[in-house]
Amino acid sequence: MKFGKIACLATALACMPASGLMAQEAGQGPLKIGAMVDMSGVYSRHGGPGVVEAVKMAVEDFGGKVNGRPIEVVSADYQNKVDVTSGIARRWFDSENVRMVVESTDSASALALFRLGDEKKRIIIGAGSATTALSNDGCMPYGIHYVYDTYALATGTGTAIVQEGGKNWYFITADYAFGHALEADTSRVVLADGGKVLGNVRVPLSSVDFSSYLLQAQSSGAQVIGLANAGTDFVNSVKQASEFGITEGGQSLAAMLVFINDVKALGLPVAQGLKFTTGFYWDRDDESRAFSSKYHARMKAEPSMVQAGAYSATMHYLKGVAATGTDDAGKVTEWMKANPVNDFFAKNGVIRPDGRMVHDMYLVEVKTPDESTGEWDLMKVLRTIPGDQAFRPLDQSTCRLVKKG
Repeated sequence: MKFGKIACLATALACMPASGLMAQEAGQGPLKIGAMVDMSGVYSRHGGPGVVEAVKMAVEDFGGKVNGRPIEVVSADYQNKVDVTSGIARRWFDSENVRMVVESTDSASALALFRLGDEKKRIIIGAGSATTALSNDGCMPYGIHYVYDTYALATGTGTAIVQEGGKNWYFITADYAFGHALEADTSRVVLADGGKVLGNVRVPLSSVDFSSYLLQAQSSGAQVIGLANAGTDFVNSVKQASEFGITEGGQSLAAMLVFINDVKALGLPVAQGLKFTTGFYWDRDDESRAFSSKYHARMKAEPSMVQAGAYSATMHYLKGVAATGTDDAGKVTEWMKANPVNDFFAKNGVIRPDGRMVHDMYLVEVKTPDESTGEWDLMKVLRTIPGDQAFRPLDQSTCRLVKKG
């Protein structure tokens, strides 16, 4: 037995239990961050390469090292497919020692990542996925929902439109977790404010032809056609609605999730007058303009709220690693929840026990061509929606981490 102990002391790593070896290895070598994005699909403009670049910018601005360790960024295209997402993430966690993943757009994939993060004890930050399930039944101890969700989008845009007289709604909805959640949350707001939902139609992701769905919405006689979709699907549906003369016929479009990249793609003649809720606009104040100028120099475009949020989330994570002296998911997440986010993206942003980062949201309106003074001067902020009004109250959360009573 004595010989065995001496041998183990001489070859400590060889004799160390697997869990201890993994823990020691986790704290050595580079700190790896993964950016899981849609590189070329319907969400690539507002997520995609821009999110990867934003994460890299945060690492560079942090100094490239934390606690003496170099920081590395790896990225992958998850193609908005759950099986692809899970396969990449397992490889990252099991073989490449990735400690944190920023996810950019797909709600179903984000839910899969949260489940895997719970299993592997890795931090997952949903920077662009929208479903409120991430801070409800799908929550986990190391999961953070950072930028926006369907509840906040519905609260801001739905309330504004109903209060302006848009009482009767018909929904064109992306047929997966995100679209269903956005329709449900907006319907809740419409009904609570005395409106009615006359019907809906579900549309497969990445559809090109929206004509039949728009005709159904048109024939419903609804005052408002709620577009519970995003990215290229949103752009295509708005363009085709314009071609059909739907707004000229007296119906209005409710844009439930819009990014600055979508407005740019549509052009002001088509998009003018659209009102929607966002978590970030580049021209809001001096700090947002300063960050966006640096981003624009690299990407030749202004950042979407997802791209800006990915930078902010990465920086907050790195501050947590530095402050705790470890990359342990539990300790870093605890620090992130205990310390407010104060940067160009959020003021006094707070990460709640359910993982929801609560911060101000903004109701904006797309400018007319005459109002715009430059290529990216596309929107004006109508009002600020305080975080405690924008997001679902904590006492309504179904997250298992929230203490009841």
